[in-house]
Amino acid sequence: MNTTPPPESACSGSSLGLLFRQVRDAMWARMARELAEAGHDLTFSQYIAIKKLANGTASVTDLARAADLNPGAMTRLLDKLEARGILARVADPQDRRALHIDLTETGRQLWRDVDQCGRRVRERALQGMDDATRARLTRLLEQVRNNLLSTD
Repeated sequence: MNTTPPPESACSGSSLGLLFRQVRDAMWARMARELAEAGHDLTFSQYIAIKKLANGTASVTDLARAADLNPGAMTRLLDKLEARGILARVADPQDRRALHIDLTETGRQLWRDVDQCGRRVRERALQGMDDATRARLTRLLEQVRNNLLSTD
């Protein structure tokens, strides 16, 4: 007797959504462990903010969106990172209401180390997959994301 479920039930909406959630949660948990083992007192949201700032200046809104936080929560997170000397907020000379948020030298040094934590987590998540499989997985996930974001 064949006990393999038909393809449509193997990827039902609830199973697929649950699997995505489990992967996300497992990656976040592994990253928290990597950061702690490396001696970094950072939350995952702080890591995301630092990662985004490592690519250049960002606004509170950009950072909040990247970390999936509301702007008020991101402001509190930035207060903590600024108090630790990891980032600096500077008023935009053209618009005093706007802020430029940049990593300090301390923040850039921290990023170089925590980036290695992220690389270890990604490598662990993809272990056993060759480059072609990794690229295909990425393309498939991007397609799923894009399908769901489509306004059709």
